[in-house]
Amino acid sequence: MPDLTYDPASHYDRVTAAWQWIMGDDLHYGVFERPDQPLAGATARLTDLMMEGARLAPGLEVLDVGCGTGGPACHLARLGARVTGISTSEQGIAQATARAEVPGATQPGACTFVVADALDTGFDDSRFDLVWVLESSHLIRDRPGLISECARVLRPGGRFVLCDIILCRAMVLDEVRRLRQPLEVLRWAFGDARMEALATYVELAQDAGIEVDQVIDLTTETRPTLDHWVDNAQRHRDRVLPVLGDQGLAQFIEACGLLAGFWDDGTLGYGLLAGTYSS
Repeated sequence: MPDLTYDPASHYDRVTAAWQWIMGDDLHYGVFERPDQPLAGATARLTDLMMEGARLAPGLEVLDVGCGTGGPACHLARLGARVTGISTSEQGIAQATARAEVPGATQPGACTFVVADALDTGFDDSRFDLVWVLESSHLIRDRPGLISECARVLRPGGRFVLCDIILCRAMVLDEVRRLRQPLEVLRWAFGDARMEALATYVELAQDAGIEVDQVIDLTTETRPTLDHWVDNAQRHRDRVLPVLGDQGLAQFIEACGLLAGFWDDGTLGYGLLAGTYSS
């Protein structure tokens, strides 16, 4: 297994072309009404839930932190928002920019994508009406710094919405040692992630001046995502292999199984929170 010395940007530069076949264009989990629901509909449902928490309205200035390849950002723009997406992945930003520039995809200038650090975005204070953080926080170790920066760029009364994989129970040291190899597989497949409890996210948001008014545990509803990813990886094997290689594809499928096990035993899950910046 390769040594993971790369950062999140290089990780996503490496896997994005394969993940679009496996996860769909939006590159995120889905919220399923039933396990056999199509993945695209389930990922759209997650985006809808975030929009509900965000109280999205036409004309809002939105910062999309960790914008991936721009799918959700372009969707927000089609609904009338003006979106700035940031990522440390140059490949992701290039793909997002190309997506936004397709004729008819969005209104001209409605989406802008730039390479920037979520901990130091470079934007002015009180620049945005909404900060949107979709499945990027688990790769940013400085969670207080991330949420503080999100609050800094929000206007008073602006909305903050975040969803991500969450830690549902703490692992004891002996368990971590026993699972060292499986955890390395997860790290190779999905990046150098560290999960946080949903309650911790709420506390950090409140400490940053965000009055949290919505907290949703989506663990059960997101669980089928992992089975769909495995099915897609196998179905699109010929397209994924040139990117991941035989070993990488096998490790991705193994990693999905490991995540499913952590979902099923109550270690990991998925959550969403939203609130209003008040100070």
